Amino acid sequence: MIELLNISRSFTVGDQQVTALRDINLNIGAGDYVSIMGPSGSGKSTLLNLIGLLDRPTSGVYRIDGGNVTDLNDEQQARVRSEKIGFVFQSFHLVPRLSARMNIELPLMLAGVAVDQRRARVEELLKNYGLTDRADHRPDQLSGGQRQRVAIARATSMRPSVLLADEPTGNLDQTTGREVINLLEQLTEQNVTLILVTHDPALGSRAKRQLHMVDGQIVSLTESSR
Repeated sequence: MIELLNISRSFTVGDQQVTALRDINLNIGAGDYVSIMGPSGSGKSTLLNLIGLLDRPTSGVYRIDGGNVTDLNDEQQARVRSEKIGFVFQSFHLVPRLSARMNIELPLMLAGVAVDQRRARVEELLKNYGLTDRADHRPDQLSGGQRQRVAIARATSMRPSVLLADEPTGNLDQTTGREVINLLEQLTEQNVTLILVTHDPALGSRAKRQLHMVDGQIVSLTESSR
């Protein structure tokens, strides 16, 4: 599904070279559930952005479904990202002026999905995530948990095979956070690959595989019996 081979990522900051990732080798299968943990600055978000094709490695090879996506141009990477990858962020990143329904529909519109098909899919997602009665509300009229459910619905509207979640419970209370994590974990039962970045060890320990990073390197990869 996902294969990273000797991936490194460096940045130039002023006159200094900063290495964010160092020789990362990682294989993640379909339906896998992986948490990425580590202190601030360990490279967690850089790794997630690279997997999500929001960034490019300085060196190494990245493959999705056996295809090398490392050297694809921006348009080609955007197409792969649209078809295969969904994103859930700590700050939701919903469009403020759009209703819940329209936020969920937006990726489908951008992908050129036919009107009847996309509207049917949006109604299904609203129902599945308990948002039918909030469909016409803007983000500022929704609770944090409702906003995150809209974000998850939007992230899964294109039926991606990979879902990347960056601190998805960071802005939520404990009870609502558990509800959101349960929703995300249910997606793995549909063979969606879930990759979760978190600072919370208790949350990270729920994953089947727990990846720990320090200074841009994977220092341990723990397998859970969960």
